[in-house]
Amino acid sequence: MSATLALTTEGPAETRRLAARLAEHLHPGDVIALSGELGAGKTCFVQGAARGLGVTARVTSPSFLLRRDYDGRVPVLHLDVYRLDDLGEVLDLGFEQATDGQRVTFIEWGDAMRPLLPADHLDVELTSRDEVDAARRIVLRARGEGWRARLEAVAAALAPWRADAADAADAAGGRAATTRTASGGTTDETRER
Repeated sequence: MSATLALTTEGPAETRRLAARLAEHLHPGDVIALSGELGAGKTCFVQGAARGLGVTARVTSPSFLLRRDYDGRVPVLHLDVYRLDDLGEVLDLGFEQATDGQRVTFIEWGDAMRPLLPADHLDVELTSRDEVDAARRIVLRARGEGWRARLEAVAAALAPWRADAADAADAAGGRAATTRTASGGTTDETRER
C-alpha cells in the first residue's frame, strides 16, 4: 500500500509552479524518482523544483550527460538513467551521493532503478491527459514512513492542482480510498492490484 496524491496541470508553466511548490517540502537527502513517457514533462518538473530550491542556473535534461549538479539554497543532483543498461552504471554515476544527505536528488526514469532507491523516497509519475494539449496528470506516491508522514502537508500545499478521487484511482491503477490520519486530516491511498 502506498499513499498517493493525484494532481493535474494544464501546461509546462503550471507543472513548473506545482513542482516549485513541492520544493518547499523537500530537504537535503530527499530522492525523487520520476517516471513517464518521453516528453511527459519530467525535466519540466525538475526545472520547477530546482527553481524552488534556489537554483538560478538553467536546468536542462541530463539525457546525454546522464548527470547534472546544480547549486542552490539546497544543492540539486539531477540524473537521467534512460540510456543505462544496468544498475552498475548508475553506481558509476556517483549514485551514492544521492543519499548522502547533502542534496535533493531527482532521477528521471527512476522506476528503472527501483532496487537502488532508498526505502524512503517520492515517486512522481507524469502522463499526458490527452494528445491534443499540454495537460498533465501527475501522481505522487509516498514510499516509506518519512514521506507518508509528510504527504498531508504536501497535499495541502498542492491543493490547487488536486485531481478528483476517480482520477487518483485511474492514475494509480487501483482502488482509491481516503484514510483519516492521526492528526485528523486525510490522505488518499491507493491499494495496488
